Amino acid sequence: MPANREAGDITGLLIRPGTAADLPEVSAIQEASPEAAQWDPADYLGYHFLVAALPERVTGFLVFRNLGAGECEVLNLVVSGDFRRKRVGRALFQAMIAGYPGAIFLEVRESNVNAQEFYKSLNFKVISKRDNYYQRPPEAAIVMKFHSC
Repeated sequence: MPANREAGDITGLLIRPGTAADLPEVSAIQEASPEAAQWDPADYLGYHFLVAALPERVTGFLVFRNLGAGECEVLNLVVSGDFRRKRVGRALFQAMIAGYPGAIFLEVRESNVNAQEFYKSLNFKVISKRDNYYQRPPEAAIVMKFHSC
């Protein structure tokens, strides 16, 4: 990290498409976030994959897929621990909805109250609960929906 950058400083943050070169950093962010979905990061290349990057590192990522006309689903949104509550997740989400208006769905672990509150702050609404949705560890999912139009 450059000497002039404070920990958590997001000055110069760029939201851009993720690439194979980003996967080692994305993997490290995901592994350090046990509350996040633990996908094989290489699989992200087959979906819409955005990263939040500073010149010296990736600070977070968002992966989503189209479900049909006017609908998409967030598969994973994870921000590095030292950049949480710095508007990185919000910047990733705003970049996503700028190009994909319509209904956006996601599932979040029932125990992940911080993520649920974050999504509510973005105007997601709870629409249902899926028992035994997650396997490691077993847990229910809270299904949330946002409409960007």
